[in-house]
Amino acid sequence: MTLSGTLLSRFEDVRRASTMLAEPLSDEDCCAQSMTDASPIKWHLAHTTWFFETFVLERFEPGFRPFHPAFRMLFNSYYNGIGEQYTRSQRGLITRPGMDEVHEYRNDVDARIESLILIAAAPSGDGDPELERLIELGLQHEQQHQELILTDLQHLFWHNPLRPAYRDEAMPQPNPPSALQWRSFDGGVVEIGHQGEGFFFDNETPRHRQYLEPYALASRLVTNAEYLEFMQAGGYEDPALWLSEGWAWLHAGPRPVARPLYWEQRDGAWHEFTLYGMQPLGPDQAVRHLSYYEADAYARWAQARLPSEAEWEHAVASTRRGLDEGEPADAPAIEQVFDTAWQWTSSSYAPYPGFKPAAGAIGEYNGKFMVNQYVLRGGSCVTPPDHSRVTYRNFFPTHARWQYTGLRLARSL
Repeated sequence: MTLSGTLLSRFEDVRRASTMLAEPLSDEDCCAQSMTDASPIKWHLAHTTWFFETFVLERFEPGFRPFHPAFRMLFNSYYNGIGEQYTRSQRGLITRPGMDEVHEYRNDVDARIESLILIAAAPSGDGDPELERLIELGLQHEQQHQELILTDLQHLFWHNPLRPAYRDEAMPQPNPPSALQWRSFDGGVVEIGHQGEGFFFDNETPRHRQYLEPYALASRLVTNAEYLEFMQAGGYEDPALWLSEGWAWLHAGPRPVARPLYWEQRDGAWHEFTLYGMQPLGPDQAVRHLSYYEADAYARWAQARLPSEAEWEHAVASTRRGLDEGEPADAPAIEQVFDTAWQWTSSSYAPYPGFKPAAGAIGEYNGKFMVNQYVLRGGSCVTPPDHSRVTYRNFFPTHARWQYTGLRLARSL
C-alpha cells in the first residue's frame, strides 16, 4: 500500500462502512449497552475516531488540538499509557455527546487524517512509513469494531422482548454444507505465524517452528442439526463431558445453561434470534454463539477434540498452498474457514516464542491480554471480508458467546 491514493481510498471506505452500519438505527439504539462486554454503537463510532486522533493526529499533525479535551478519557478503551478511562460497564450512561456531535467528531478527524495523507503523498511531501503503519493499524482496529457493532447490537436487541430485526430484508440462506469428511495431515515440524508482505498484528509474530503429531481436521463446521443431537442426547446434563469450570459455568445462573445463546423454542420448534430477527433454526447452518466450554463438551461427545491453533493454521495454510504431500487428489477441501464462524481452538492465548510488543501505549493493543483467554481462528459472517487471514489470532474468555463463535472438530491419528 502506498500513501498516494490507495491509503486515502481505503481510509474513506473503512470509515464510511462504520457509519453505514449505524444508519438503520435510532439514537436510542446507539446509546444503550446490554452488558459489560458489549458497548453502545455510539461509543464504537467515537472510540474508533479517538484511536486516529490519539495515535495519529497527536503525533503527526502540526499544532495539534483535540476536538474535545474530555474525549481523551471518555473514549479511551483500555490504554493505561494514555491515561484515565471511563468505566467500561457504564458506557451506556454516556448520553452526551449526542450522535450528532459524534458524527461531527468523526468528520473533523477524518478531514484531518486525509490532509495528513495528501500532504505526505504530495511530490514535495515527506512520506513517513510510521504514519502509514499507524493509519493502517487504525483501519484494521476499526474493522474489528465493525464486527463488534453488529454482535453488540444483536445482543442488545435480544434483550428486547419485541425481538426487533436490524435488517428487515429476507435472511440469506447459505448453500447446504457438504458431508463432513476428515482431512489427514502427517504433522512434524511446521512453521506458523506471519511472514512476508501485508498487514499483521504483532501477536501473529514472530514466525516460528512447532512440532505437530499426525492429526485430522474436519472439512466443515459443526451444524445446528448435529449440535441439536448433542442436546437431545443429554449433553448439557452429563458432567463427564464438561470441564470442571465449564460445569460450574453451566450452573452459575438462576437456571442452568441448556442451549446455545439466541436459541428459543416456539410452538415446539427451535428458532434462533439473528440480525434478521427471530428465524426458524436452519439445521444445515453452522452452529454459532457457543462458549469455549460448549465447544469443548460437544467435541468430547463427538469422540473428537478441538484443534490447536498450530494445527488449524498448518492445515488451512497447507491446503491453500497445495503443500499437502501424499494426499490423494480427491482429498476433501477445508470449507467455512473465514466466512461463517470463528472457530475455537484448544490453545490458550499466549505469546509466540520471541514475541515483542510495540513500544509505548500502542503496545497495549494485544500483549497485555495474553492470560485467561483462548484463541479462535478464521472469521465469521460479520467479519469484514478483507480483514481475515490465515495467521489471524482472535481471542476471547472461555464464557464468551455473543460473538459468532462455532467449532471445527479435530482428531489425533
